[in-house]
Amino acid sequence: MSALDNTRELFRRDQVWPFLAPAQSRVNVDNQMILYVEDLNLSFDGFKALNNLNLYINDGELRCLIGANGAGKTTLMDVITGKTQCDSGTVYFGQNHNLLNKDEAEIAQLGIGRKFQKPTVFEEQTVFDNLELSLKTDKRVLPTLFSRLTPTQIDRIDEVLKTIGLAEHRFMLAGALSHGQKQWLEIGMLLAADPRLLLIDEPVAGMTAQETERTAELLTSLAGERTVIVVEHDMEFVRSIARTVTVLHQGSVLAEGTMDQIQSNKDVIEVYLGEEAVGEKGAEQGKGERA
Repeated sequence: MSALDNTRELFRRDQVWPFLAPAQSRVNVDNQMILYVEDLNLSFDGFKALNNLNLYINDGELRCLIGANGAGKTTLMDVITGKTQCDSGTVYFGQNHNLLNKDEAEIAQLGIGRKFQKPTVFEEQTVFDNLELSLKTDKRVLPTLFSRLTPTQIDRIDEVLKTIGLAEHRFMLAGALSHGQKQWLEIGMLLAADPRLLLIDEPVAGMTAQETERTAELLTSLAGERTVIVVEHDMEFVRSIARTVTVLHQGSVLAEGTMDQIQSNKDVIEVYLGEEAVGEKGAEQGKGERA
């Protein structure tokens, strides 16, 4: 083995030096609950973005969050991931990690991954390279410079490629993928970092019907081993994946239950689904008048 190989072995990606390893402890889900959000409040210039919001997510479940624009969905995700500080309240990951005392990097290291609505892949890199860059490894200069993928890490990337349905596109530039495929790749990039909790924002926006169906299958397959929270406006998509739906309104939880329960809830019909129904009715009346 050459001197360069010896150096690479020393700095290989799965090599963890004890004095450099971050202090971590496992996520305590003894009560089968992975996320506790209690009495959360946040105001922007007098606007109450979050208003005594309470939310509890079971370990391994797939939960959908719906609500009109301004209901607090994105703001809630911002607080959970450390992007925004709340005014008051508590947010715990498991029973033992107070997320409000941690920054974005520390929260990601704990195992919380977030996907934004617009795909943010590295378009000049291949699909495989995007996943390699997303592995949970030491990202400092020397370890990155001298490291090489281990067989375990290659197997991990292959597993993710299979999960997201892009195994045949592993050497394609990410920029050449379709919109839906880019969304799947970004979900794969989250999976490569091996998160415990996934926050997915509007994953099917702009997708074809076939891509939407495939995305539903993908997200459903992830629940169980991981916990998945999906923010989405497409009600048919929500119905296809959700066992439990939480409706946010003016920064608070308005209702929670199955999709059938939500769609028959009088408060939800009045403040959210009712608005859509009124809009559709008005559109139909307009068509009749023009005819």
